[in-house]
Amino acid sequence: MRTDLRHRSASQLTRVRNLGILAHVDAGKTTVTERILYLTGATHKRGEVHDGTTVTDFDSQERDRGITIFAAAVSCVWDGHRINLIDTPGHVDFFDEVERSLRVLDGAIAVFDAVAGVEPQSEAVWRQADRHAVPRIAFVNKLDRAGADLDSAVSSIRERLHTVPLVVQLPIGQEDEFTGVVDLLRMRALIWRAGGDTNRAGGDTYEEGPVPEALREEAERRRRLLEETVAELHPIALEEFCERSTLSPQTLTGALRDLTHSGEGVVVLCGSAYRNCGVEPLLEAVVAYLPSPLDVPPVRGTHAGAEQEREADEAAAFVGLVFKVNSTSTGRLTYVRVYAGTIEKGDAVLDVGARRPERIGRILRVQADRHAEMDRAVAGDIVAVVGLKAARSGATLCAPAAPLLLEPPTAADPVVSVAVEARRRLDTDRLASALARLVEEDPSLTVRTDPETGQTVLSGMGELHLEVAVEKIRRAQGLDVGVGRPQVAYRETVVRGVSGLVHRHVKQDGGAGQFAHVVLDVEPLETGTEGFVFRSTVTGGRVPQEYVRAVEAGCRDALAEGPLGGHPVTGLRVTLCDGATHSKDSSEMAFKTAGRFGLREALRSSVMALLEPVVEVTVTVPDDAVGAVLGDLAARRGRVSSQAARSGTAVVTATVPLAELFGYASRLRSRTQGRGTFTSRAVGHAPAPASVSGGTPVRNGTPA
Repeated sequence: MRTDLRHRSASQLTRVRNLGILAHVDAGKTTVTERILYLTGATHKRGEVHDGTTVTDFDSQERDRGITIFAAAVSCVWDGHRINLIDTPGHVDFFDEVERSLRVLDGAIAVFDAVAGVEPQSEAVWRQADRHAVPRIAFVNKLDRAGADLDSAVSSIRERLHTVPLVVQLPIGQEDEFTGVVDLLRMRALIWRAGGDTNRAGGDTYEEGPVPEALREEAERRRRLLEETVAELHPIALEEFCERSTLSPQTLTGALRDLTHSGEGVVVLCGSAYRNCGVEPLLEAVVAYLPSPLDVPPVRGTHAGAEQEREADEAAAFVGLVFKVNSTSTGRLTYVRVYAGTIEKGDAVLDVGARRPERIGRILRVQADRHAEMDRAVAGDIVAVVGLKAARSGATLCAPAAPLLLEPPTAADPVVSVAVEARRRLDTDRLASALARLVEEDPSLTVRTDPETGQTVLSGMGELHLEVAVEKIRRAQGLDVGVGRPQVAYRETVVRGVSGLVHRHVKQDGGAGQFAHVVLDVEPLETGTEGFVFRSTVTGGRVPQEYVRAVEAGCRDALAEGPLGGHPVTGLRVTLCDGATHSKDSSEMAFKTAGRFGLREALRSSVMALLEPVVEVTVTVPDDAVGAVLGDLAARRGRVSSQAARSGTAVVTATVPLAELFGYASRLRSRTQGRGTFTSRAVGHAPAPASVSGGTPVRNGTPA
């Protein structure tokens, strides 16, 4: 019976695709998603972003702003394959939504604008996918726009993303005359028609025919180039190419699939999602090239300190990862990727990290804000669960008899903060409850109480991120909320450290004593490197290994508040050089305390500097406004790194302190008569000037 169940599970899993749509804001992710839902029959009307009729952008703020804010899961069927699709945000402030989605995906479609090519956030989400080893295919969208150029977009993919683009299509027509594509694998033309207008693409179906004579030579040249590139990367394709000087469609398709899975290349398709042109071949590519749950490595986790694997098999013990929590009018929805096993309504599960039992109330197949009841969910499914009371994003759910803890998605540190308060004192408790619910739904938000002012401080990934969070409280709870001026999250770092700092922790209060003796060296990491590195060079067992780990834990605690202004400390290396123990009074707690206070003392003796968050800004403006924009960027302490002309506009890239960008959107619009746009992405921290830090680097509280 178990063998039959495993066979059925494997057969079904080969027809499952869990994928996300990744792109820069306004590249057309949501439109691609809507066309996929329409073509697969999941919806009966094409949703439009500008009309506010999309399925995945269902939140009122998304429709008001015309952008994706919250990752939305949908499901559809194409050619007998179940496609679980997550439409992710493209704005930099919401990249944590992308991070949590990528953690549970097996593949992705990266969407690029045919005019702009690889944009800053395109690059950022590509790097996120690299970290999670998520295979991707690329879709160059908006080929019907003025200035659209497939070759230019492909060049930007090669140069900026450092991957090998494997272009499998050739556009038929340019800009307004774009009507279809040449499929280079089968050497056929696919033409879309819109009603009686034969010059414009946009129909619901395509006509298949021979390659147009005017494009035959170019198509053959590109097919040859594709074969040569694939043969260089794939040994089986190379063998056939050497024997026959060409590749069969079957060999080429198999090689493209292998190269996609390994990440050695990315298949590139093209079209115009708005005109419904090129989406069917994109779906065929999803099925042909992106992996099923069986094609990715088994999920890995830990139990009792040992690493274990669990295969994608519905007969295995259940394990799933919570990647999103959403409070709705119908209850608390917990989104779960099922990696192994099966869950049914009423099942008891274990929240492994919290060691808390939970019970599955209902299981829902998700269609954005609409849901369909399911009796059970199996390995490979992405579903929403009702009934979990406390499981948070990143929690691992398991069968109680077979616990396995999966690595949760990592939440980025907030960079912008605002003070929030209820304008009516009676609403203070309601605001606190609403903020707690926000943080539960979005782990990239944090809430704390300022110890000096007593204010409630909300921190997030950017100005827009915080605007959306506050507006959500206002709309959902009906609260009148006051918001203070945004403040950026500064860091502190070591400019020049100290060597041989001795700290002795001795405590005698009548009971068991505490004794720990540590000697610390503190030095900065390489220029521009953030983080914390701890090492021990103690020899002869003078400090046992368990005490070394305690010293490291204490040092990490000390990093929370630096000596300049109480900001977190980064960019340093601490070395435990020596130490001593007491036969009776030494303990892990004593050495942890010694590490914490010893590093604090060392930081006060070091030369410290303040770091401020900086972002890379890409500004697109008309040619006649370039001077004004450059002057404004200079006034904001911006450093221009590049400037390029593109179709009557100029694209300026600069690095600007985040603190100087508050209100920049309205200033840019006023300087360019509303024609200028900009995007940004975080690039780390940089030393703050004296005007920001209040002076020169500090040692022992005085200028160094």
